[in-house]
Amino acid sequence: MTRSASQIRALDPRAFVLRGLAALSLALALVFAAQMARAEIEIEEVTSPGGIKAWLVEDHSIPFTALELRFRGGTSLDVPEKRGAIYLMSGLLEEGSGELRAQDYARALEALAADFSYDADKDTVSISARFLSENRDAAVEILRQTIEEPRFDQDALDRVRAQVLVGLKSDQTDPNAIAGEAFAKLAFGDHPYGTNGKGSVETVSALTRQDMFAAHEAVFAKDRLYVSAVGDITPAELGAILDQLLGNLPETGAPMPGPAEVKLTGGTTVVPFATPQSVALFGQKGIDRDDPDFFAAYVLNQILGGGSFETRLMQEVRTKRGLTYGVYSYLVPRDLASTYMGSLASANEKVAEAVGVVREQWQKTAEEGVTPEELLDAKTYLTGAYPLRFNGNGPIASILVGMQMDGLPREYVVDRNDKIDAVTLEDVNRVAKELLDPAGLRFVVVGEPEGLKSTD
Repeated sequence: MTRSASQIRALDPRAFVLRGLAALSLALALVFAAQMARAEIEIEEVTSPGGIKAWLVEDHSIPFTALELRFRGGTSLDVPEKRGAIYLMSGLLEEGSGELRAQDYARALEALAADFSYDADKDTVSISARFLSENRDAAVEILRQTIEEPRFDQDALDRVRAQVLVGLKSDQTDPNAIAGEAFAKLAFGDHPYGTNGKGSVETVSALTRQDMFAAHEAVFAKDRLYVSAVGDITPAELGAILDQLLGNLPETGAPMPGPAEVKLTGGTTVVPFATPQSVALFGQKGIDRDDPDFFAAYVLNQILGGGSFETRLMQEVRTKRGLTYGVYSYLVPRDLASTYMGSLASANEKVAEAVGVVREQWQKTAEEGVTPEELLDAKTYLTGAYPLRFNGNGPIASILVGMQMDGLPREYVVDRNDKIDAVTLEDVNRVAKELLDPAGLRFVVVGEPEGLKSTD
């Protein structure tokens, strides 16, 4: 797949800075996470003097804070002919700000034992900051410069653009990336969801320094901002930081794109590609995160194709028939549209059978539902795995800011497993009939599959 902004940065030697500190911070944070998994998490809503809101989990046992900023809209805010501008801009944010050029910026963070990372996807631009309490003020000032005063120097633009182009060209020979782009186009057409948020070789090659400033202006505004902090910081201290970091942002950014229509129809699309193993991506219309039946669908997916070896798809496609090393399904509730998707890879001579088995299980589950034993196993897995997500200040901060974007209450961290446990067999089987659409299930297969042809 195309490299993410964080993967692009990993190509730079500066990505190895402070790994010792990161390891220590993680070890300390794991202790905190274990405590949080056993006790009720106290999430406080903080409002800065300037009116900026954030969620805070305060803990002073570790002299370390994780700060997470998210801006809704992401790469979907790109101007159509400038696809890739926001993704490229996010990769340039660590290439200097204010009076600091790229190398000076990296040295300043190294001296402060601070770590900032930036990323962009179709729905969000994310900034993750990690800093020690003793260096908080200086670290926050550099972060403020990053947000308010990015340099976008031409040499940095050319260097990061070259890295993005390498990734885009690599994607042209990657079956997974080819399948992803073809599926998105079928699902969403000309909507931003239907195009690559990282742009194309043509659009990225044409982007200018002025385009970076325009992309920055489109994203960074108060009307799409979500913030969380976890660690050694008080509400008053966080409030002051919020105003310092974000108080000068404009009130509004670029207009949000409208909802995306899921245009998938049932059938198969074969994209010829010379490879001994075909990649198959499949999906249908999904279910929104705020739908009352979301938890029932979530449990259903765990039974059908979620992340364990006991799912129906894994048992039928891998264990019983040996057609693949892995097959998975997953709900994708994005901001502007929702899909229900899955993937597998299989030898060219076996992929047609694998596709057939997936279709059969989709149909069988829709018609017959699931068993009480499957329901119990899925609920046990999902509730047991949930506390493991809280494995450090950074992941916790990310979870909290994601909850805000999903419109979830602060109590969700405590109540979530109760919602899973409350799902009944009747709920799951009703949702299976309503959600699963065997006739509307679309497969995109990239390779040279034997016995499979496009049905369009």
